[in-house]
Amino acid sequence: MKGRRCSLSVWGALSVFLVSVLLESRAAGLPFYHLHQLCKFCDLRLSSCNGIGTCETNCSITSTCEYSAEVCVSVWRKNETSFSIETLCHNPAIPLYGVMLDDYNSSTCVMKEKNTTSGMAHFCSCAEEECNNRLIFSPIVDPTVSDPVTSVILVSLLPLLVMVMVIFGMFYWCRVRRQRRPNQEWESSFKKRKPKAGGLDCSDACAIMTDDDRSDSSSTHANSLNHNTEPLPIELDLLVGKGRFAQVYKAKLKQTTSDQFETVAVKIFPYEEYASWKNEKDIFSNTDLRHESILHFLTAEERKVEKQYWLITAFHPRGNLQEHLTHHVISWQELQVLSSSLARGVAHLHSDRLPCGRPKVPIVHRDLKSSNILVKNDGTCCVCDFGLGLCLDSSLSVDDLANSGQVGTARYMAPEVLEARLNLENIESFKQTDIYSMALVLWEMTSRCEAIGEVKDYEPAYGSKVREHPCVESMKDNVLRDRGRPEIPDSWLRHQGMAVMCATIKECWDHDPEARLTAHCVAERISELEDEMGKLSSRSSSAEKIEEELKIPIEVEIPQEEVKITEIQNIIAVDCSMSDKK
Repeated sequence: MKGRRCSLSVWGALSVFLVSVLLESRAAGLPFYHLHQLCKFCDLRLSSCNGIGTCETNCSITSTCEYSAEVCVSVWRKNETSFSIETLCHNPAIPLYGVMLDDYNSSTCVMKEKNTTSGMAHFCSCAEEECNNRLIFSPIVDPTVSDPVTSVILVSLLPLLVMVMVIFGMFYWCRVRRQRRPNQEWESSFKKRKPKAGGLDCSDACAIMTDDDRSDSSSTHANSLNHNTEPLPIELDLLVGKGRFAQVYKAKLKQTTSDQFETVAVKIFPYEEYASWKNEKDIFSNTDLRHESILHFLTAEERKVEKQYWLITAFHPRGNLQEHLTHHVISWQELQVLSSSLARGVAHLHSDRLPCGRPKVPIVHRDLKSSNILVKNDGTCCVCDFGLGLCLDSSLSVDDLANSGQVGTARYMAPEVLEARLNLENIESFKQTDIYSMALVLWEMTSRCEAIGEVKDYEPAYGSKVREHPCVESMKDNVLRDRGRPEIPDSWLRHQGMAVMCATIKECWDHDPEARLTAHCVAERISELEDEMGKLSSRSSSAEKIEEELKIPIEVEIPQEEVKITEIQNIIAVDCSMSDKK
């Protein structure tokens, strides 16, 4: 009996020892008993998942994660033509494509949109077996349990809410009545006035612009309707353009009092692109934006029945600048008109004051390219598509500017944007990226001008050096590593005015952002160039006329033949710093 008691006490002591060892190992975090995660693990592949509702990855490979700290991750991307899904294991303590994972302890894979180093993407992470196979884009929110206290508070606040709504309704009604009684005499004098090179004055900036295709009546019609209660009577006619975020239609805006209609453009965003629609709407809604070289905005609407967001603007039948240059060779005069109006439009965006001196919030476009510029019937152009635009408000912090991300079209990105080295402490650095993009557009215009001599088929900037839709890495090789720029042959410089235009382009695409011209300086330089070339042309024609009238074989000195390119450059040289101060 005594021996049996001894053996039992020995076994008990051993059991206690083993249990204590197990507890200590667990407390020390040893991975002996920690199972590795089992996840779907496929390379990047195309998918039919459209980013709505719930999707399956259709990944046939299941793998055990290499490290115990890793969780299951899925990444969904959308490009212009297709969707892709990547499934993998990843340690949430380490950034993935520049993004830190959150909610990785969840049992479901709920997708969240993140800004990565290569663009926007949806991420999800979870900690259950194969949980990254089922992607949830629209999580079902559980209905809130009714709370008696909340109900009492809401009922108490109801009269106050009704009073606030009545006040806002009266304010809006008064505002609409003022808009319905425009000064007809002032409007008629405004339509007869020729736009000035420096843009509109303060009274013009608050007026409704008159477009060359007679879309002014439709704009008046649009602004006089209460389109918060009912949508405008618009009939879509023809699809004229398609981009990353929206489609553009030619449409008919019907008159309420007759069978007549006005032609307008309607840009339609799907519900998923609300952020792009709101950003463009907010920028367009600023009355200080109105300018003859900025697309004329009419109104914005939320179409709940169609589940769409609309922007209604003036319609320009000649299409965008890229299409125009593709199908037309332009003259020297047409080049001057196009380039001058573009520079004036960008200068108005970047300006922090209106011509009358009233303060204005500067705006940067961040996606300037020939397909985002429209050609008007009078031969000028106007800037459109402000989906990526940014208001440089003084209240923005460095963090706010940093969160704006690497945006734009890779082909037209400035070197500092490609390299992600934008100086966030200085808002002028954002304007300088627009100047670089504008220089590439000016080069495209110049390459299709008959004044250069032999005109080749239209090619966008960097042409055949890169593929049709180059990625950021490809442009880094051309712009940063090779310091490449679009070619300017010596034959282009034989034309006196073209030599000045090319010199201006080179200054605008300088690798150093600080060395680039301002848009205001470019506009003034082109204006001076027009004046000087006009003087030389008139003096030349006068000399020819005198020689023809005399009918005597004498030698007449024509100033145009004697003036050298360097002399013209000296004549039209503009002190940019002084111009900007003005």
